[in-house]
Amino acid sequence: MAATLCQVMGFMLSLLGVAGIIAATGMDQWATEDLFDNPVTAVYSYSGLWNSCVRQSSGFTECRPYFTILGLPALLQAVRALMIVGIVLGAIGCLIAIFALKCLKMGNMEDNIKATMTLTAGILFLLAGVCGIAGVSAFANLIVQSFRFTTYADGGYGMYGGGGVGGLTGSLTPRYTFGPALFVGWIGAAILVIGGVMMCLACRGMASDNKQRYDGMAYKAASQHTIYKTDPRPRPAYNDSYKAQSMDGRQSNQRFDYV
Repeated sequence: MAATLCQVMGFMLSLLGVAGIIAATGMDQWATEDLFDNPVTAVYSYSGLWNSCVRQSSGFTECRPYFTILGLPALLQAVRALMIVGIVLGAIGCLIAIFALKCLKMGNMEDNIKATMTLTAGILFLLAGVCGIAGVSAFANLIVQSFRFTTYADGGYGMYGGGGVGGLTGSLTPRYTFGPALFVGWIGAAILVIGGVMMCLACRGMASDNKQRYDGMAYKAASQHTIYKTDPRPRPAYNDSYKAQSMDGRQSNQRFDYV
């Protein structure tokens, strides 16, 4: 019962973690403009893995996708790859975990096979969580470096090292800070890791229940005071009247007992 509960809880947490990673990957607010001591307040810009957006004070928002791949920094492309790999691994782990649930009966599938599938799903969840944490942390490191080495009069370089990508251009270049997508990604990846650990622990519990048990038969030896009694009934006596006769009329020495 404990193994089943741990497996179900790990599966639910893993689903929540995969959903968090997917949501973080699709969000545009990975890097948001730092409004502290910013002379430009009429325009608010933020960027993500796929788009760069600008929102005006009137409420109008314009997003422009990154039309180039080779022009983007290698670290940004690596973050994209890590997040996509994490999503794929998490999706495969969820598919395997559905068939590995002990509370669901799938034909004649044995518990040891379900335990192996549970361990496989747990490992995939762990790898997906590690990929998510690595991708979000790498992007956060990029934001920190851009924040430290970017001023409001540095010649118009954006967050990714080039003019016009992820921010404004000109003599006033905004500095970026952590956006909500980073925290969503961190929380989702952490929940995914916890779910993977719980799935691995559930596998150990399921494996311990799969040991074959043989039902023994109790045998009670005879005690030392056992008394064996003889049968007092008399045995029937056999006479010569039942002797078989041969073909010539003479009696044979063979005797037959009739019951």
